[in-house]
Amino acid sequence: METLDSLSRGATQVRAPRSFLLLSPQVQRVTFAPNASPVLETNENLPQLYRFCFLMTGEPAKAQEVFQTTLREAALRAAHGEPPPDRLWFFRDARWRCLEAAEQGLQPEPGSVDEEEIAPAATAQIAQLLPEQLAVWISAAPDPQRSALAAFYLDEFTPREMLKLLDLKAGELSELVAAGRRQFQAWLDATTPHYEK
Repeated sequence: METLDSLSRGATQVRAPRSFLLLSPQVQRVTFAPNASPVLETNENLPQLYRFCFLMTGEPAKAQEVFQTTLREAALRAAHGEPPPDRLWFFRDARWRCLEAAEQGLQPEPGSVDEEEIAPAATAQIAQLLPEQLAVWISAAPDPQRSALAAFYLDEFTPREMLKLLDLKAGELSELVAAGRRQFQAWLDATTPHYEK
């Protein structure tokens, strides 16, 4: 079984496709009231928040709606003198909104999913994916595995932040991500085979 430490090391080895980094809404700046917390005063975390929403929903329109609703809620809180306490608040709020949005529309059928050990060529296989493919695969996972995989592949959080964001114990997070990565590898092997040159 993978430990939380091995998961954090693995995060640097297997990442989302480079084109995924380009997929985010154009946001200039979020600024709250003068006395508000500078949680997202730079737009550094905003694209990551949108990407998280996209991974969770698998649909750009739903992701955009959740993203904007989360920012509006943060602005309203700040206007009432209760700004979000930290950047994880944005991701926590967006997570619940994404889960709610995902309940509407088509649902994946329950069933068993094959698993394969992580292949040395996994990075090359992932690089062949379109952002939409990664998002559709992650969004089809049951929660909390969906949330764990979205947070893991986003490569935004430390393991401790992931535990706090997802309200999981280390062993639970480790099992969810490890099983999800093996299932993802089986899907990659079936859809984007990699041949050694």
